[in-house]
Amino acid sequence: MQDQGNIPFSDRHIGPSVESAGEMLKTVGFSDLDALIARTVPSGIRQASPLDLGPGLSEAEVMTKARAVAAKNKVLISMIGQGYYDAFTPAVIQRNILENPAWYTAYTPYQPEISQGRLEALLNFQTMVADLTGLPIANASLLDEATAVAEAMAMARRISQKDSNVFFVDEDCHPQTISVVRTRAEPLGWKVVVGRIDADLDPKSVFGAVVQYPGTSGAIRDFRKLFVDLRATGAISIAAADPLALTLLASPGELGADIAVGSTQRFGIPLGFGGPHAAYLATLKSHERLLPGRLVGVTVDRHGRQATRLALQTREQHIRREKATSNICTAQVLLAIMASMYAVYYGPEGLKGIAQTVAKRTAVLAAGLKKIGRRLAHAEFFDTIAVESDGDHDAIIARALEQGINLRLYERRGKFFVGISCDETTSPATIEKLWRAFLTKDRKIPLYDALAAEASIAIPRTLERKSEFLTHPVFHQYRSETEMMRYLRRLADRDLALDRTMIPLGSCTMKLNAATEMIPLTWPEFGRLHPYVPEDQAAGYLEIIRELEMKLCQITGYDAFSFQPNSGAQGEYAGLLAIRAYHCSRGQSQRDVCLIPTSAHGTNPASAQMAGMKVVPVSCDHRGNVDLRDLETKTAAHADRLAAIMVTYPSTHGVFEAEIRKLCEIVHAHGGQVYLDGANLNAQVGLARPGDYGSDVSHLNLHKTFCIPHGGGGPGMGPIGVKAHLKPFLPGDPNAESSHAVSAAKFGSASILTISWIYIELMGGKGLTDATKAAILNANYIAKRLEKHYPLLFKGESGLVAHECLLDMRPFKTSAGISVEDVAKRLIDYGFHAPTMSFPVPGTLMIEPTESESKAELDRFCDAMISIREEIRAIEEGKSDRSDNPLVNAPHTAAELAEENWTHPYSRMTACFPVKSLLRGKYWSPVSRVDNAFGDRNLICACPPWEGQDDTQPAEVPRRKAG
Repeated sequence: MQDQGNIPFSDRHIGPSVESAGEMLKTVGFSDLDALIARTVPSGIRQASPLDLGPGLSEAEVMTKARAVAAKNKVLISMIGQGYYDAFTPAVIQRNILENPAWYTAYTPYQPEISQGRLEALLNFQTMVADLTGLPIANASLLDEATAVAEAMAMARRISQKDSNVFFVDEDCHPQTISVVRTRAEPLGWKVVVGRIDADLDPKSVFGAVVQYPGTSGAIRDFRKLFVDLRATGAISIAAADPLALTLLASPGELGADIAVGSTQRFGIPLGFGGPHAAYLATLKSHERLLPGRLVGVTVDRHGRQATRLALQTREQHIRREKATSNICTAQVLLAIMASMYAVYYGPEGLKGIAQTVAKRTAVLAAGLKKIGRRLAHAEFFDTIAVESDGDHDAIIARALEQGINLRLYERRGKFFVGISCDETTSPATIEKLWRAFLTKDRKIPLYDALAAEASIAIPRTLERKSEFLTHPVFHQYRSETEMMRYLRRLADRDLALDRTMIPLGSCTMKLNAATEMIPLTWPEFGRLHPYVPEDQAAGYLEIIRELEMKLCQITGYDAFSFQPNSGAQGEYAGLLAIRAYHCSRGQSQRDVCLIPTSAHGTNPASAQMAGMKVVPVSCDHRGNVDLRDLETKTAAHADRLAAIMVTYPSTHGVFEAEIRKLCEIVHAHGGQVYLDGANLNAQVGLARPGDYGSDVSHLNLHKTFCIPHGGGGPGMGPIGVKAHLKPFLPGDPNAESSHAVSAAKFGSASILTISWIYIELMGGKGLTDATKAAILNANYIAKRLEKHYPLLFKGESGLVAHECLLDMRPFKTSAGISVEDVAKRLIDYGFHAPTMSFPVPGTLMIEPTESESKAELDRFCDAMISIREEIRAIEEGKSDRSDNPLVNAPHTAAELAEENWTHPYSRMTACFPVKSLLRGKYWSPVSRVDNAFGDRNLICACPPWEGQDDTQPAEVPRRKAG
């Protein structure tokens, strides 16, 4: 049965109609689509049989199936803790951010002029984190708390001048954190010591140490002396802190910590069986230029008006490559925005009120447990208590399950404890159920109200927070839903996302994120599961994961998948660790050389460095292919130490390399493994399988090929597929000893796996294959239309491109004084997000239209690019001023249009409405071109956002030195 007028979903997903595709094929020079594909995709890698995933389901059918699978998950009250807590998502945030394509279809804000809304929201996030932690500089989010601690450890090693390679982890840190830290340290040769601060830590012997605040057991401890002792020896102190607790507790900065990390999940973000959630990292100003990840800063535009941008972009790993200190490529932008707006909506009083309620109910719970004869491990706590076992812990856990509650059972030094964590959803009725679970026969259940009248919050007076936080007006202005809704709308209107226009970013695959794929994301059956619930409670999730693994194996030719990596860069890292472990298992631990073509994504060399490998570059030839002669030379030179090659296919130059099989054979012949970067899988699904033509492992960007939204720069998912011989070396359970975990949850950001699962169900094998063909057609159509106007840098041997193409802007610098940035910014005036700029070749634009764009939208983009070429030609011919023209002044704002004195030699109409179609619906950039250099010289990352300021006047931006 089909619905929606019997139109298959694939026809909704794929932009060009049959008729349009026919017209486009004529332009490209082919009679039919299969003929184009036969010429484009090398015959030597074409898969033997069609992709057999069954027919695509209708949207109604897939919703019925999703409901049935969701019902297999058991939604209990989870009081397991370990850094994960149930939370209420304010409806105004759920509807206007999480469910709003204006927010979730946006791209990473590399083009700041069209990203001012989400940049302001991220600036709010950074301000929130800096205030709560008492540290002046915070980044714009990390992937999860465990990986944030690992990043902090690496940052500590960079900061510390000590000769030590020892890192100390307090035993009261979350188990998943300890596991991920061990994984990160091992290939780098660092020793991790886990133990008690008072018995096992010698500050003189370590380069850094991390503590949990409050501890995973719930204990609240004063770390002032520890932090002083560490600093005295040159070691770096890290506090993994709960941001809700910090509304009541003295901040890490006040205690003397150098770095604070944590998760903002409990600020309105669903549990989601592990994610996605936004972690944070904050530090001292003296360390701001060593921060991993992204940092939003304040600057000015060319008219001196305040603007925001990604600051310190030289830290981006595609620039630093093998000298990178982190491979972070994505953040958790959408979730960081939600968390920041939770703080905006509630303000400091509201957050403190929530924290006080949680702390008070935990205190009442503890008082009741003591009243019925139970012993607590700690007298001081915030939201978590540890109950000592009398040998009946299994019975307690079982009775709690009967009451519909999940508790935590753990052992420490031979003694068992039952852990209970309260949160903002914990009710008095739940606490009474807990008392019943712990009750012995000769005791009565306490009366909640009576104990509530007597119990007091169990935070030590010496650690009570006295300092103010969230003092900026943005955290005080939006208490009513009306004002909050309007604030979110104003921010969204400043951005340019996929809901307005195509985003033709090469290598980033900004395709349709269909509404049907997104709907189950907010169902409680998927949203309210703790990542560490018993498996029988997650039967629906596990079914989705099994089906997704099976189908991805069919698509790629691999034998197994791990869904633990929660970003593409994490997938790279996990894949390389699997290769490293494989070599070690064969007694070849000396294999540590990773060959990487010069055209590779910048995260590739960064990931290799993190995996303990030495990067050796391999040249590319004039056609953009890996130079096989140079490859043979390098593999022979490093034969005894060759671990792997990392290759992107199709290449970042936008072509299918005909000799990919030979490349794999050369590497295998010298004992190496082939890591194939899956960023460009969108050109292969249904046509070619990496596992068939020689690859051993790939990560897949589910936020690209398989429709998880980019969310303004995250969430992402980067599961890795491997051939059978690498399966034993996939990441394990983060709660298990020696698991080689790479993120905090076994299945990473599990809740967004539902999106890719639904996409594949909707498309079926034929639909997925048709999508790949359409992506290749769309790219070649753009290339054909534009090659008469711009140099097309690379083509395959057939004279065609793959799913993306590179246009060379470098000649215009000489002929007209026009840079690639000028063209990118001028596209904003035409209502477009710029293509990928200056990657993989400086001075180029890399364009990937994806299969979701219609011929009409492709033509609109091509018309804009052709019009811009004519504007450049006018400069070349002297008809337009070389220093004052529409390109060098782009983008133009509404404020400029309204100025009384228009001083430019071109008209207002030329500036703002260069094509007539813009008169029907114009996107106005809220700022003129942003001054990046000013922002780096004057680094301000927690500055007042625009709201309430006069945007038409130059901003009062403090002129202070950075660093």
